[in-house]
Amino acid sequence: MVLNHEEHKYSIRSSDFILAYYLVAVFGTGTILWLTPQATTTPSSSSSALQYWYLSSLVIGLIVEAWPRGWTRVQQQSSTASVYEKANLISRLSIHYIQPIMSIGYSRSRPLHMDDLTHLMPERVRSEHAYKDLAATWQREETRFWRLVPRARQEEAKPWLLLRTITLTFGWIGWAPIVSMRVVSTTLVYLQPVLLGRILDFMMNSPSSSTGHSDAPAPPPPEPLTYGIYLAVLMFLVSLMSSVTGAQLLQLNAERGMEIRSGLIGLIYHKSLRLSPEARQTQTAGAITNHMSVDAEKWTTALNTLPQWVSAPIELLVALWMLYRQLGWCSLVGLVTVVGLIPIQNKVSDIFSEIKDTKLTTMDHRIRLVTEMLTSIKTVKLYAWEDAFKARIAAYRDIEMAVLRRFGVVYAGMTLIFSTTMFMSLLSFGIYAAIGGPGGTPGEITPHVIFVSLSLFGLLSKPISNMDTLLSNTTSILVATRRIQAFLLSEELPVESTNVLGGDGEDDVVVKEAVLSWYKQATDDQIKSNSNNFQDGDGDVDATGDENTPLLSSPSPSETLTAPRAPTLTNINFRLKSGSLTAVVGRIGSGKSSLLSALIGDMYKYQGSIQARGRVAYVSQQAWILHSSVQDNILFGKPMDRERYKAVIQACCLQQDLDMLPDGDQTEIGERGINLSGGQKQRVAFARAAYQDADVYLLDDPLSAVDAHVDQHLWKNLVGPEGLLKDKTRLLVTHGLHHLREMDQVLVMKDGTISENGHFEDLLKAMNGFYQLNLEFSATAKIQHRKSSHNEPGTSSADSILETGSDAADDTDSTTVVAPTGTSSNQDTKTTTAGEEEGEPKTAATGLVTAEKMVTGGVGWHMFLVYAKAASYLNIFLVIILYILVEVAQVGTSFWLRYWSDAAGQDKYSVVQFLVIYAGFTLAYMTLNMVLFYVANVLAAVMGSLVRQPMNFFDVTPVGRIINRFSTDVDAIDENIIWNLIDVVYCLVAIGGTLVVISVSTPQFLYVIPPLTLCYLYIQSYFLESSQVLKRIMSVSKSPLYQHFSETLAGVSTIRAMSAVERFVSKSEEKADLSAGAGLAFGMANRWLKVRLEVLGAVIVFDAALLAVLNRGSTSVGAASLAGLSLTYAMSITGDITYLVRSWAEMSNQLISVERIEEYANLPQEAPLKTGVDGQLPEGWPREGRVVFRGYSARYREGLEPVLRRVSFEVEGGEKVGIVGRTGAGKSSLTLALFRVIEAMDSYWARFGSHGGVGAVDVVDMGRGGEDTLGDVVGERGGSIEIDGVDISTLGLHTLRSRLSIIPQDPTLFAGTIRENLDPFTQTPDSDLWKALERAHLKDYISSLSGGLSHQVSQGGENFSVGQRSLICLARALLRKTKILVLDEATAAVDVETDELIQRTIRKEFKDRTVLTIAHRIKTVMDSDRILGLERGEVVEFEKPEVLMRRREGSLFFRLAEQAGEVH
Repeated sequence: MVLNHEEHKYSIRSSDFILAYYLVAVFGTGTILWLTPQATTTPSSSSSALQYWYLSSLVIGLIVEAWPRGWTRVQQQSSTASVYEKANLISRLSIHYIQPIMSIGYSRSRPLHMDDLTHLMPERVRSEHAYKDLAATWQREETRFWRLVPRARQEEAKPWLLLRTITLTFGWIGWAPIVSMRVVSTTLVYLQPVLLGRILDFMMNSPSSSTGHSDAPAPPPPEPLTYGIYLAVLMFLVSLMSSVTGAQLLQLNAERGMEIRSGLIGLIYHKSLRLSPEARQTQTAGAITNHMSVDAEKWTTALNTLPQWVSAPIELLVALWMLYRQLGWCSLVGLVTVVGLIPIQNKVSDIFSEIKDTKLTTMDHRIRLVTEMLTSIKTVKLYAWEDAFKARIAAYRDIEMAVLRRFGVVYAGMTLIFSTTMFMSLLSFGIYAAIGGPGGTPGEITPHVIFVSLSLFGLLSKPISNMDTLLSNTTSILVATRRIQAFLLSEELPVESTNVLGGDGEDDVVVKEAVLSWYKQATDDQIKSNSNNFQDGDGDVDATGDENTPLLSSPSPSETLTAPRAPTLTNINFRLKSGSLTAVVGRIGSGKSSLLSALIGDMYKYQGSIQARGRVAYVSQQAWILHSSVQDNILFGKPMDRERYKAVIQACCLQQDLDMLPDGDQTEIGERGINLSGGQKQRVAFARAAYQDADVYLLDDPLSAVDAHVDQHLWKNLVGPEGLLKDKTRLLVTHGLHHLREMDQVLVMKDGTISENGHFEDLLKAMNGFYQLNLEFSATAKIQHRKSSHNEPGTSSADSILETGSDAADDTDSTTVVAPTGTSSNQDTKTTTAGEEEGEPKTAATGLVTAEKMVTGGVGWHMFLVYAKAASYLNIFLVIILYILVEVAQVGTSFWLRYWSDAAGQDKYSVVQFLVIYAGFTLAYMTLNMVLFYVANVLAAVMGSLVRQPMNFFDVTPVGRIINRFSTDVDAIDENIIWNLIDVVYCLVAIGGTLVVISVSTPQFLYVIPPLTLCYLYIQSYFLESSQVLKRIMSVSKSPLYQHFSETLAGVSTIRAMSAVERFVSKSEEKADLSAGAGLAFGMANRWLKVRLEVLGAVIVFDAALLAVLNRGSTSVGAASLAGLSLTYAMSITGDITYLVRSWAEMSNQLISVERIEEYANLPQEAPLKTGVDGQLPEGWPREGRVVFRGYSARYREGLEPVLRRVSFEVEGGEKVGIVGRTGAGKSSLTLALFRVIEAMDSYWARFGSHGGVGAVDVVDMGRGGEDTLGDVVGERGGSIEIDGVDISTLGLHTLRSRLSIIPQDPTLFAGTIRENLDPFTQTPDSDLWKALERAHLKDYISSLSGGLSHQVSQGGENFSVGQRSLICLARALLRKTKILVLDEATAAVDVETDELIQRTIRKEFKDRTVLTIAHRIKTVMDSDRILGLERGEVVEFEKPEVLMRRREGSLFFRLAEQAGEVH
């Protein structure tokens, strides 16, 4: 007691040694006291009293020592130690340390939160430690593999590399406790049949037992009753210890599995930050996210499976040996059966591996498509392509379903094979009864032989029957591990592509003779050869990709050698002096963005050197924005410097925007900057770079996304010679020519090389290519050279734009630079979603993205019925009926064996008669035990609902959250719930059969059933209340991790360039730890349940054993057989009841995945795709293209301020209207209103999308009464929009959007073929597609690509330049042949020559159509018929441009034109 008191002054937990002393002392003293009365006839009363007093003090000390505590001073001061680390041995063994969590969940005094779980995880499981250990071993093993393993064996050894790494990371110290606990657990399990045999012998040797033959030898003297009680107590203790060791084994497995999962997530995250450009072509964001969300997740339960490969052979050998002792050589039938199954198992393993690999690969494709669709959902809706994407996703889903059904067929066959233990027992008993005795005589059938053997056959059946699950799970783990390994072995960026410039020279950047590429080259000779080809103009196709190799797959070495791609940049030489301002100009595909990517180390460098001094800040063309506050985006991890922060805000022209936001710079920015306009996002990115106070600034055409007046402000106050960055070295890619005179140096890019380099005036005097470009497209030059302003460009525009082919880097004119693969480019491309042009108006709500909804309370039967409907009610009913019949067959077998043992020696029936009936029961069991496998597809309805959500849903819902449901939750529905349901049904019928058997065998047991049932129900309800909350927390905790990962992939170049890798890694580890903590807490709750249920199961075993012992004298052999039957089933009921509650709870928890999927299926949808009015439209509507806005007002979501206010104007058919205004004026909102992406304020459809309402069918029915009928429903609270006299709010969305065309600001391409990007519904013949491409000046280029229209477009269109993507979008518009075309700042991100080309094409091809043009460049709308001026969502002017120009300062249009230099 003194030691106990002292230890808690210095230790955070009780001593295991003191506790062990108490346990041994109590057990030893109790044994002595129990045995003493039997050894002595006259015990001393004083001695006994002293012993009892000593035992009492030991018991009190044990209770004090074992009592869980958390109130000691040292425990309260230890804030870093987890609850597990503070728990004493008893608390750990009983999993009591999670009791506070369980109590909160059960009491419902308050809901459980993530914060309640943060203290449960041991330190070693945290991501930081797990990653460091695993990464160190991986690096060592990978190096050893490539250096030491012979090349001939590498392919054979490679699949096991990561698995070997995981094994070696923890060594014997890590694996020994798991193996030891497994051995102890197995040993305790096999002690139970031994004790069962002793009890049956005890029953057979009872005083009243008789052999039934007078000449039989006298039986041995019977054991005393206390011996039988002693055996019953031993059975209880063994069962209890088996439960505790099993729980500890599961806990060790869970912790080690979570540690491996955390380490793998760390490896995947770090690797994604280092992928080479070519690796990004094959590793999409969807696939990488799958590695994290599905593949790494497999390891959380892997260690419950993999150690069975060690324990299963031991269990088989022990069971066979013990059977041999019972049945002699007849038991070898079991050995022959096991050996015979080995080749079948190998074949099944191969089949399962193929099935799992196909399933996961198909799932990758599905997730990639879903991710791509979600990140570009606005584009999908504007083009009315929802059905096309649904069809493509459904095609992959159908493949998944077919694979799952094939798996079910294989599994059903394996279930029949692996239920052969019943067949083994039939053969063994038959042979033993016939010739199993000495000298080939019939063996003696006794209760001991029958029921001990049955118990052993039951134990033998576990490793055999689990073999199919073991093979399936192992295959899943191996396939997942190999997929992760393939990703980890992907090529990385070269470490030393950019070197640090030493010394104190005047240059901050020096590039000498550099040759760089986005693709890996083979030899130096090929580099030189390709260099020459590139410069000669022959490398245009190679710049995009090998003609014979799909862009989405890595070329083989032979392909690389025979058809190497041309370098992207060749012979690059330039210097940037410290504090200088340098511009990079050139046509599309010339390599401007690639030049910046080379400086930040994103390209392969094959020749020359690149050196930079100091820290680098990088701004991409398409701004990358974090899902955080404005302030966090600007600070980007640096401490707050209030003075510099204010200066940066002012220089970036952000103060007015911050004043408009609800919480100023603390306003949350949505995912992908969803609630900011394109210009606002670019200025926030500018501010982020400016605040970093770096030495070198790399600016990839950031000015293209802002209005003219903002351009002037940024130039004057930030970038230009007098701006905030005037002392910094700045390299600015620009398509504008108006700032070039103030540059210290201008680099002119052409065909991947620097064709001209010098000061602006010097380049003009040289009168080369730059002079011509400036003369043709500079407004200033036009003023100075009016006489030559009418000249057409000297070269073919199409040729000059496309002459270099698709420069895969510059095509990123920020897309590829920001994120060359996956969903990232799409995330950045979507710059104008929902609040884009005008930002989110001020509102009372602080957060844009709401916390993920987490339902409280039980799942309920409703979710099961939803699942059952998807799986078919018939399938569920058949599963239940089959398992009832299986249990009837098994119970019938047991009773027949019991009758056989009773009738043995009475010559009532022959051995053959007994065996025939026994065989009938056995074959019935084996046949019925084939699982009726079924597949539940709940995805179709959800997919249909998701694409029908209004845009405001995607504004506030992160893509990672949706992807979590389409990956983790769908995977749970596909592969987990079916097994949980089967387990529940099996356990229910097994328990029912067991209770019947025990009650018939020992009727006294019926008195025990009610209290035990109440205990079970109480524990189950106690557990379910908490476990369902923990399951929901676990599901919700994964979404931020995946969201952060997607965000990182989108901005990987910016993160690397600005040296923010470590900070993002830390953030990822923090989110991974939260997810791991929630997962461990859920697992601990399951172990808490296991211990308590199995303690009750041990009580059942004790009750059955005790009742059998007390009734031993009631009958002779019949008592022993009944006891054997009762105990055999009692020993199984422990596991069955425990497994039932766990399976029931797990099924309830897995149904949360159905609940989460169903939540999306029942969300309120946008207006219907078709209405009854659609059929009443005139043929060819709209024929004129007349657009009328009548008092139209709109907002993005309920509760926000209007973005359009009482807008009224009329556009005549065929009229060309330019829409101008400053940032936030409402220009893009006008476009969204025309396409009904946003609805009229307070209109029926606005309220319908926010709160739900009637379905599409109801709306169609309403519309059948005529246009007026639907018009009455719709109403005109927010005004109306009419096209050719038809109120568009009465039309179906597909009908409306398919009759309009748009060329968006950020042209979006999707993974697939060029044909699919032009015509996703395959409704247009190829001849028309080629005509559209020809009119869009793309025919020659597309025809030069491998496959032509079938050429693969990589995700986000990354293998096409921004200009080429714009031209493909132009071809889409040409194909649609609609009377109304909208240009939503379509040329903002292209150079002046491409802008001119697009404008000329539009003037020619759309001369008889209505064109609405939104433009940053006032020049593009100067020749419009009329100009619509917007300010703060209101129309301020609508007149011809010449009229507005005459108003001078009184006109918004004049002021914007003056700022843009268009006023002569």
